[in-house]
Amino acid sequence: MKSIIKIFGALSISLMALMVASCDYLDVVPDNIRTVDDIFADRYTTEAMLATCYWGFPKSAGWNENPAFFGSMETCFNTYQQTSNGMQWGLGLISATNVRIDYWGNNSDYIRSLYAGIRDCNTFMDNVMGVPDLRTYEKNRMFNEAKLIKAFMHFYLLKYYGPICPLRESPPVSESTRGVRVYREKVDDCFNYVLQLINEVIESNALPLQIVNTNQELGRFTNAFAYTFKAFVLTYWASPLFNGNTDYNSFLDHNGEPFFNQTYDPKRWDDAAAACIKAVEICTEAGHRLYQTTDYSGKSPSDNILLVQTLRNAVTERWNPEIIWGNSSYMATYGRIQQCALPRLEQASSQTTNGNFSVPLHIVDLFYTKNGLPIENDPEYDMKNHYATRVGDDAHAEYIAKGETTAAMNFDREPRFYSTLGFDRGIWWGNHANNYPDNATESKYPKGRLNEYSSVFNYDSYNTTGYWPKKLVHLLTAYRNANDIFTESYPWPDFRFADLLLITAEAINESKGPVSEVFDYIDLVRQRAGLNGVVESWKKSDQPDYPTASKDNLRNIIRRERQVEFACEGINYWDSHRWKTAMREQGNLIVQGWNIRGENATDYYVPTTYYTKRFTFREYLAPIPEYEIINNPNLIQNPGW
Repeated sequence: MKSIIKIFGALSISLMALMVASCDYLDVVPDNIRTVDDIFADRYTTEAMLATCYWGFPKSAGWNENPAFFGSMETCFNTYQQTSNGMQWGLGLISATNVRIDYWGNNSDYIRSLYAGIRDCNTFMDNVMGVPDLRTYEKNRMFNEAKLIKAFMHFYLLKYYGPICPLRESPPVSESTRGVRVYREKVDDCFNYVLQLINEVIESNALPLQIVNTNQELGRFTNAFAYTFKAFVLTYWASPLFNGNTDYNSFLDHNGEPFFNQTYDPKRWDDAAAACIKAVEICTEAGHRLYQTTDYSGKSPSDNILLVQTLRNAVTERWNPEIIWGNSSYMATYGRIQQCALPRLEQASSQTTNGNFSVPLHIVDLFYTKNGLPIENDPEYDMKNHYATRVGDDAHAEYIAKGETTAAMNFDREPRFYSTLGFDRGIWWGNHANNYPDNATESKYPKGRLNEYSSVFNYDSYNTTGYWPKKLVHLLTAYRNANDIFTESYPWPDFRFADLLLITAEAINESKGPVSEVFDYIDLVRQRAGLNGVVESWKKSDQPDYPTASKDNLRNIIRRERQVEFACEGINYWDSHRWKTAMREQGNLIVQGWNIRGENATDYYVPTTYYTKRFTFREYLAPIPEYEIINNPNLIQNPGW
């Protein structure tokens, strides 16, 4: 067979250099190897082809490639940069003729069609068993890795577009026109196909429980990932967007039948809960757990700073015990995102960093108080003066520069507030040359008011809200001096153990209600963050019985916990879609920050509107590009597009 496989050859050399440096299993097929016979000639070229399959993953760490970065306005750019694809997507300024972030088609210089990736996986599965110098167990492992990649790509298309066209087999080239004119299939059939693939991988027992050869195989799939992935797929299928969604009763397939099932099935939550519990068991056996202060090996001047650094490292430390699988398929984790999330921490003569990744005030407000309660439910929290100013004191000296004026809302917050967010006059311990003092009060901190070193550098390089996503900056990323930055790379944490714990809590609550087991899973995450458990914390609230009163109440608590734990990681975008809360939360959302043109604290600390985010019913599903529908008239466009 001499079919030509289309590989992104122009990118191969740079990707190879990039990924070898990170010790990840991602060395793509060289540009000069083109035919199937060549690609599967021996071990080396076959491994490179498998790496190409991995490389085809959605690009989690790019704001122009991942719709979730700006999709729910967890982060944003300033108004001079609102024309970027990610910002246009987040603001709802797209159309079927200008999708901006397109994983269905293949009409982009920086996003590859997932269908093209699925074809690569099919080709790999068709040919790997014939490679002469691979052992049988190696062939089986690679075959099932490709199958799981294929399942993931189908799942991503499914959660992004809704009903898809499963590519069970790639059509022969001779059938190219007839073969690609396929129909979209019902949502339930798509989910069943994804689960079939995952179950086949699990039943094969071909994947290792964990990666042992950490010098060469980090980034390859494990059995722990397969079980985790299954748990997530079942949780999505049980969620309101895909489970009895009558809003789509008139969205019909080519046979005149609804694409979406119209009857809610509570058993799906039972299945999801069982799969989640099993995944926790398998992951625990594989050594996955929450990253703890005892795992942190860096310097720390106090217990408070130790906890802040630990919470940051849970996201950015390479392949730490919490990372079930990290995505190394894109270069953004190697510099772009971090230099956008990192403020200038002293006066520089050159533009060392944009610092333009901005966190809006509505996200800042989500974080709990020091008592582990929402700010609106904590009687001890001064909501009346939430937007007032306050001077840093001894009690907060490890979080806020002593004697400096900042917003009152920056005081008396939980540890994740200080690990996730950087802000004007907020201590930023580390990430700077010689910025690891024995006393946190001597640490660097951003100065964000107009004409200060963390403020507007030129017309388009600045933070627009006054808050930076500190958690996205690796602890080893550092200024060599005021004008030079070294960036430490890390794989994007697509699946964290904390995420698995919280979806397990969610699934059990939906299945059984507020039973004690639910609180056990939530409290593991809260306790790692330095907080008391849910029930104990809420005893200090204005509604002390709220968590145990009903399934609905506990559902709200779990959702808030997910918004806080994974803030700025892009998870809320997908959560708010599957929960069908996005239209309520993000429709006509006022996106505010501080007045970054203010030259003093009085003028600076004024809530200022920068955007109004648009979200309507149609945005629950991405549009299929119009050119794809022209090429395949069998495709039915998503509602509203």
